[in-house]
Amino acid sequence: MPSSVPSFAELLGQCDRSAVHLELRDCYAPTDRFEAWKRGERINWEDRESWWHPYDQLIADTVARGVSVRRARVVSEPVSEYIRWEHHVTHANVTAGEEVRWLPRRRATDIALPGNDFWLFDGALLRVHHFSGDGVVVEDEITADPETVKLCSTAFEAVWERATPHHLYRI
Repeated sequence: MPSSVPSFAELLGQCDRSAVHLELRDCYAPTDRFEAWKRGERINWEDRESWWHPYDQLIADTVARGVSVRRARVVSEPVSEYIRWEHHVTHANVTAGEEVRWLPRRRATDIALPGNDFWLFDGALLRVHHFSGDGVVVEDEITADPETVKLCSTAFEAVWERATPHHLYRI
């Protein structure tokens, strides 16, 4: 079924100031890279060609244009195996220019969090991710509803303020 939702690259390309991403799940649909990691395979960070993906280049290009890209993850502790892997591969996000922080879920109890992961572009346009129970993206929704944008923006900033920068977060 064709989607009327603009691609992530299109949305990021229209961004002038900021793109923020809030992740709230402890597990997403497994990927080949995750399965390889579970088998003990590790990324050789010295061999950039082996792990640099189009997503990484898109982020690097966006940051080079002066757009701030931040990602905050709310995670249960002890962390899931998926989150351990995600922590490991976050090196690529950081190398591309994202700022990433982690917040233990127990420290988020008094933050009004939305029910879904999202990207917020320039503080005005949301791309909301809807997942199945096993972490597969079912659909993305675009909204500029002011109340929804305000809730998501406020939630992200509250999480960001409390969260630990990636290089200091130990799992």
